[in-house]
Amino acid sequence: MELLRTAFEAAGLHFTQYGDWANLQILFVLLLPAVILALFRVRTRIYGIFASLVMIFLLIWVSGMGMRYFAIFFLFEAALIFIYRLIRKKTANKYIYFCFLFLSLCPMVISKITAALPMTVIGFLGLSYLNFKTIQVIIDLYDGTVTKVRPLTFIYFILFFPTLSSGPIGRYQQFESDITAKIPVKSYFGQYFPNGIRKIIMGIGYKFVLAYLINEYWLTTIPPGHGLATVFSHMYAYSFYLFFDFAGYSNFAVGASLILGVHTPENFNMPFASKDIKEFWQRWHISLSRWFNDYIYSRFVMNALKKKWFKSRYTAGYVGNILTMLIMGFWHGLALHYIVYGLFHGALLVGTDLYHRKSGFHKKHKNSAEACHKIPPCFFRGRGTPASRRLPASPWRAGPIPKA
Repeated sequence: MELLRTAFEAAGLHFTQYGDWANLQILFVLLLPAVILALFRVRTRIYGIFASLVMIFLLIWVSGMGMRYFAIFFLFEAALIFIYRLIRKKTANKYIYFCFLFLSLCPMVISKITAALPMTVIGFLGLSYLNFKTIQVIIDLYDGTVTKVRPLTFIYFILFFPTLSSGPIGRYQQFESDITAKIPVKSYFGQYFPNGIRKIIMGIGYKFVLAYLINEYWLTTIPPGHGLATVFSHMYAYSFYLFFDFAGYSNFAVGASLILGVHTPENFNMPFASKDIKEFWQRWHISLSRWFNDYIYSRFVMNALKKKWFKSRYTAGYVGNILTMLIMGFWHGLALHYIVYGLFHGALLVGTDLYHRKSGFHKKHKNSAEACHKIPPCFFRGRGTPASRRLPASPWRAGPIPKA
């Protein structure tokens, strides 16, 4: 294996998903058999698992990025889920559920802690996004929204290579529905395939053209220093670079998924066109925002209202905003600036909602461009439960978001 890694390095091949043209060539090679299978109306699930294993081999094993940890993670999480599925059939005991939920969270927590300490990081490429998938299956089993977890479907759901390293984060129920559906040839070549190619072309334009130009001719040319102009230039340059780079990746993931017959959720919808920070979080990293909304914010607020922790439902919502964004900050990393980032955005969401509710000017002009707000840029560089009718309006959901 070391010889193989050395050979790839000598050839100048460094495997980062959708990171360069060589990886795109590998992507097209892996997708071609799926197109041929669709032509003959053959489901691609088994081939998709094979293709995912090939990509895992290239991204994690060949690159030396934690294959041992990946194998331990997968076996550990699979055991947790299938054991809990058996237990859930007999009892809905919340303490047993909390134990399994805590155990499922452990890989991500351990990875974040070791990353913050002067030691080898215990983890692998894409651990957080895979862990979000396994955590949601545990929660959905407890809720009863998922009652069966089929082994092959679960394997494919976790290993699904288009979303392996950075999402978008899909849902088990939708994924199972997609891979078991019989797609007519006319629908596949009239919708799935052309839309998939269109998203991949968009990904190329975003990541390899716009993000490259911003980085090459703006971000890297900013002189060092902490002057006001330099700081603002750096904030906006990095924010736009981050958007086009990450949105490009997401377009690749959505496009590749469509060619494999799977509807992976959109991740961006023109976030910098948002009127305020609340709308921004409904348009930026949408799959992550909705995951945090469904599995953290909504559950906290519903519990708070049910147990009457606060006198006002708005207070419950505001505390939920702060808590959710603080957790998101910790998810980014345990450094102080990430924690400040979470609290900052939580406070912005609370302030925006207060302004919407109490400002006469906003109520009078909310549909006017005069009331538009500026979106804060990225200050820090660094690496399904439906809401109750009594819930405060979620800052991360505003009904269906049109696809970009």
